Order: sequence, then structure tokens, then C-alpha cells
Amino acid sequence: MTQATQPTILFVPGLRDHVEEHWQTILQKKIPGARSVPPLEHDKFSRAARVEALQTALAEIDGPVILVAHSAGVMITVNWAQMYDRPIYGAMLAAPADVESPMPAGYPTVDVLRANGWLPIPRARLPFPSIVAASTNDPLCVFERASGFARDWGSRFIDVGAVGHINPAAGFGEWTQAEDLIRQLR
Repeated sequence: MTQATQPTILFVPGLRDHVEEHWQTILQKKIPGARSVPPLEHDKFSRAARVEALQTALAEIDGPVILVAHSAGVMITVNWAQMYDRPIYGAMLAAPADVESPMPAGYPTVDVLRANGWLPIPRARLPFPSIVAASTNDPLCVFERASGFARDWGSRFIDVGAVGHINPAAGFGEWTQAEDLIRQLR
């Protein structure tokens, strides 16, 4: 693939949007031409608003795209894939948030997520190549559930070890394995 046809990397953050110390924010700054779905000003818990924000960001990109989603961003991505048919080169889906299961304190409850359209989690096969990267001790998704999502979505499943939710709270700023997983999709 020539430089001119390299896919644009589009980061899809979770509900906390852009956190300066997060691996997505750090990696976006390292990859020339990378973009991120902008944070929402209103309806921050709305699944529909998040999916539309992803669609708007994609509409501004010509050419091939690789999606790089984290946490609820994974759920935004799989919901988007059920509604739109734009070709996607591939998706790296890191630490999916299991919005159907109780969340730890400080996260939206299942009732809040249900009221905002997040349930049920789509289980249809994704129409593009994908990798699900999951931690064995993620407090937002039991490992077996992440493995089941990957199977249902037709994704390659990667066990990244006992690394929590792969976020700053789990000790991650930079996450170099993400770069390798993105390269595998290219």
C-alpha cells in the first residue's frame, strides 16, 4: 500500500471522551493524519448521539479508515456497524465495556445505559476485519464475555494479560501493543 493510500486512523473514545494521559490520545499524536471522534457537548450518555458523532467523523474522511476504539467506544463502533455500510479497512477494539453487566462505582449504571439506548449489545458479525484486545482482569468486562463478543463479531481475539481496563487508572498512558495491533490491520 502506498503512502497516499494508507488508511486514516480514527480513534473512538469511550464515555470519558479525551483524557490527555490515555493511550488513545498519546497514540493519536504519534500517528500522522490520525483523527478522533470529537467529544459530545450534549447527550453524553446517549448511544444514538455517540453513533452519530462517529458517522459525522467518518463522513469527513476520504479513503480507507481503521477504527481504534476503547471501552464504550467499542460498543459505539459495533452499534455504528449495524446502521451504516461505509467500508472500513479494519477495527482494533480494545477493552470492550460490557454495558449489559453492572459497572464499578463511578460508571453509569445498567439502568442509565438501558435508558440511553445501549442495550442490548449487538452480536452480529462485523462487516470488516477486527481485533478484540481484552484484559484478563478488566473491571468493566469479564474476560469470557470479551471472548464471546469477539467470537460473535468475527474478530480475532487477543489476550493482553492482567492489565485492567487498559487506561490511566490501570497504569496505562502509552500502550505500545496498540501500535502493533493497528499495524496488523494495515
